[in-house]
Amino acid sequence: MPGEGTRLRFPPCSAARTPFPLVLCAVVPGRRRLPRVGARMTLAAGCCQPESGPRCGGLRQRRPRRPAGEPSRPSPPPRAWAPLEAPGGVWAPLAFVTLLSFASRFHRLSEPPHVCWDETHFGKMGSYYINRTFFFDVHPPLGKMLIGLAGYLSGYDGTFPFQKPGDRYEHHNYIGMRGFCAFLGSCLVPFSYLTVLELSKSLSAALLAASILIFDTGCITLSQYILLDPILMFFLMGAVLSMVKYNSFADRPFSAPWWFWLSLTGVNLAGAIGVKFVGLFVVLLVGLNTVYDLWELLGDLSLSLVTLGKHLMARVFCLILLPLALYTTQFAVHFAVLNKSGPGDGFFSSAFQSRLIGNNLHNVSVPEHLAYGSVITMKNLRMAGGYLHSHWHLYPEGVGARQQQVTAYLHKDLNNLWVIKKHDSNTADHLDPSHSVEFVRHGDVIRLEHKETSRNLHSHQHEAPMTRKHFQVTGYGINGTGDANDFWRIEVVGRKAGKRIKVLRSQIRLTHLATGCILGSSGKTLPKWGWEQVEVTCTPYVKETPNALWNVEDHINPKLPNISLDVLKPSFPEILLESHMVMIRGNSGLKPKENEVTSKPWHWPINYQGLRFSGVNETDYRVYLLGNPVVWWLNLVTIGLYLLMVTCAIVAMKRGVQLTAELKELSEVLLHSGGKIMLGWLLHYLPFFMMGRVLYFHHYFPAMLFSSMLTGITWDTLLKFCAGRLSCSVGRRVYTYGTLALMLLIVYSFYLFHPLSYGMVGPMASDPNSPMAGLRWLESWEF
Repeated sequence: MPGEGTRLRFPPCSAARTPFPLVLCAVVPGRRRLPRVGARMTLAAGCCQPESGPRCGGLRQRRPRRPAGEPSRPSPPPRAWAPLEAPGGVWAPLAFVTLLSFASRFHRLSEPPHVCWDETHFGKMGSYYINRTFFFDVHPPLGKMLIGLAGYLSGYDGTFPFQKPGDRYEHHNYIGMRGFCAFLGSCLVPFSYLTVLELSKSLSAALLAASILIFDTGCITLSQYILLDPILMFFLMGAVLSMVKYNSFADRPFSAPWWFWLSLTGVNLAGAIGVKFVGLFVVLLVGLNTVYDLWELLGDLSLSLVTLGKHLMARVFCLILLPLALYTTQFAVHFAVLNKSGPGDGFFSSAFQSRLIGNNLHNVSVPEHLAYGSVITMKNLRMAGGYLHSHWHLYPEGVGARQQQVTAYLHKDLNNLWVIKKHDSNTADHLDPSHSVEFVRHGDVIRLEHKETSRNLHSHQHEAPMTRKHFQVTGYGINGTGDANDFWRIEVVGRKAGKRIKVLRSQIRLTHLATGCILGSSGKTLPKWGWEQVEVTCTPYVKETPNALWNVEDHINPKLPNISLDVLKPSFPEILLESHMVMIRGNSGLKPKENEVTSKPWHWPINYQGLRFSGVNETDYRVYLLGNPVVWWLNLVTIGLYLLMVTCAIVAMKRGVQLTAELKELSEVLLHSGGKIMLGWLLHYLPFFMMGRVLYFHHYFPAMLFSSMLTGITWDTLLKFCAGRLSCSVGRRVYTYGTLALMLLIVYSFYLFHPLSYGMVGPMASDPNSPMAGLRWLESWEF
């Protein structure tokens, strides 16, 4: 037997017996050489056949010689595409596709040197983090925090205003933030490569999936700018890869690699949700995979209940508790960093605003409980609902009763002040020192007198100016004297009758005593006669919505002792809950901007319409977000092809068709591995059909990642199946040339459409002299 350092030489295998490129294998007497992970081979005539080609049928297996006297052992049945252990054939292609991915994303990263599309939002939010200025956004904070951190570490000082697309960056350092997003976008390719490789054990399938993402113009464009999408997709693909990896260690539970990949799955889930709420879709994918995994373990009778409990608790800790802890930590950091008053103050409650340095409520002292005679301001709890406001102007003719206007105003103003009085007391001066303090309590009937005009808050059955079937709210009376339509019952949400009402903390509902309607802000903007302030109505429809809830912000009463608002500041769980409520309302209320291109979910898989990232006319530097048409339409066709192949496989198995070992293995890859990817596509696409908010083309890109991986698995499986039905030489050529043809088609289509990502100057595609002439295949494309 040769020593460990001896180099063995082997004669080449006969080409007649091996139809594929050869890999030499050493078999040392008395020792077994393990196959390599990540590739596939078939042993025939003492030689190794790599996975990249189909197995030739009908080859006879040469029996190995055995020493004399040794009992004969049955030869194992030939098995195609068995896994290989040595990783050399896996890492070299991985390094190659990773290099291509980074090259394609970092090419011309600095162009154009001006603000493009949503950089005006997320670049500005990165600046807010650097300046520690509080702002509001409909997405969780992680993505913007990372953008701000990347800018800070790369030398950006947070002074660029990011006012509108087209503003030039001049001397400001924006490359660090773009480079960070490009780095994360580049990682999607190796993630998809490793995921497909682990699921299919096919190098060709992994290379095909990676090629699709490398040469997709849409993925390149989305990765090159200061956006949340590459950050979201990085964590999404990281979660999928980690899930697939920990599934691959199912035969080694509780080992170090198993714990590592399981924990990394939880970390990536927290990252995905922390960037955008659509990260919940990958949480659902991992959750369904976990339920299936536990169900399979439950059916394994060799496992004790204690072991099953360990499996359950491991997943609860790594996939539920760990992501929740990390997600909560993101918000703790977010609130700690953004501690200065800014443009987001008005979206949150008065109690929340009292935390912010520079806000007029910060470090202010006011009386804690409401009392009769107090001068107050009332803020509506709907997002940007405004303060209850009135002024001397009357409603115009034909708009309800011609009485004094009552509106909601978004800014601090003396016309926001109201005096709270008893409903049956017109003369008593509650501020007279000789009168004892009487607190306002839950369930009391009160009047609100406008301090500047001395008219009472009033409602009646005249229709509101903008919102039909709601009642008009006006200012009525002279010097506080009005009628019974000025009476309101004050109630605090979640409190019992007789309880006092707190400044900032109590959520108040004002119910009109005569009509039973509830005072609220509709959110609609009044015409110029109403100074474009927000409409206030009295709604007869009793609903627990923020529109109908108010809180007392300013509170003046010299007879009451003042307390610091620090005492009334909300706790971390309270501001965490409030921020989520505001984000959810903000998401549902998103409306398209003027001249903005929106789309519908059915547009996305067919690449119906793109988005202008930069430039409009011939003289502009134009960048257009559009998927590589060949790639996207190939993905779309593949989804139908996959469903057809799965149907055939299921019907064949149901009918009891005897499948060879190779076909069984292909069916397993198609149904199990492809099924996970197909489920991921469905979970990241179908929910958008049920969303009421405004939608854009870029919302499809997470689903596009799954369809691209599915394309790699499906076409690799189909080519293997076709090649296996043919003779050895023909099958090898069909498989090899088929895979190469797909890759060359993808590369050539990228060559045609790459100006969409890297910039176009000159005539539009409709002009025969344009370099993009003839490539505007759909009328809806605008480049």
